[in-house]
Amino acid sequence: MKFLFIIDPISLLIPGHDSSVAMMESTQELGHEVWITEVNHLSVISGQAWGFLQPVTLNPVERQGDRWAAKEQWYDLGEGQLQPLEAMNAILMRKDPPVTIPYLYVTQILDLVNPVKTLVVNRPRGLQAANEKLYALNFLSAIPETIVTQDRQVILDFVSRKRAAVLKPLDGKGGEGILFLQDGDRNLNSLIEISTHWGREPVMIQQYLPAAAEGDKRVILLNGEPIGAVNRIPVGKEFRGNMAVGGRVAKTEISDRDREICNIVASQLKEDGLYFVGLDIIGGYLTEVNVTSPTGIREIDLLNNVSLGKQVIEWIVSVTL
Repeated sequence: MKFLFIIDPISLLIPGHDSSVAMMESTQELGHEVWITEVNHLSVISGQAWGFLQPVTLNPVERQGDRWAAKEQWYDLGEGQLQPLEAMNAILMRKDPPVTIPYLYVTQILDLVNPVKTLVVNRPRGLQAANEKLYALNFLSAIPETIVTQDRQVILDFVSRKRAAVLKPLDGKGGEGILFLQDGDRNLNSLIEISTHWGREPVMIQQYLPAAAEGDKRVILLNGEPIGAVNRIPVGKEFRGNMAVGGRVAKTEISDRDREICNIVASQLKEDGLYFVGLDIIGGYLTEVNVTSPTGIREIDLLNNVSLGKQVIEWIVSVTL
């Protein structure tokens, strides 16, 4: 089979961390072809989605103690060629956020791919519908008290009532721009002004969960089923546990409450074609639903001696044959 990965420039990926690389390695290990492209290499020709695609050969990472070690030259690119995306059996859309207007244009190009010929993971229409912050609002029984607004007074009232809250930009990733808001902070008005661009853009405000100090759990779902988890723990005075801001990773289990949350979201995820998803869970509450390029595979594999990438590729093969 032929697998196409739509990624950021491959030279910028971190082979020992990026889930995209883990899945590409697993694709190769299982005997399938690995092709890559970038969003700016996609086109529509005669009503059909095309791309400049390059075959790639991976030199897989190796485990060295408590980390993955990669060779200096960890990939080799073959000669690229312009071809229809439907020449591929499966496409994995793995472009990192933010979800900008050009990103949405790309999902509309991917909409032109015939799903009978080629499976797109995640489904383009699902990516269009599922803002990673706002999508959690579909599952009110699973999330902490949450508001979305650009109104300064609404935010101030919420913070006053809750005493502490977390502000999240709706287009952020990796913990970028997330702020801890506390009633009585003399900078509170300024923080709200800057984050909402002086009342022009809405933000998400969630009740602060003290359990965040114990970790922000990432649970990986494949077709609605949890297949692995990792805990991300804040370090030092940082309140965010995201790996991108230095959070420490630790082995964890999928709890009964985690499974309950997975059951709550599973049917909607399947309906929207969101097959590969990362749930963020703090203190038994769902805080985000990551659908664009969920990470965590490398850390889960390392801590649990498993291969989630292989599970993902084997599942894709099973539903496309």
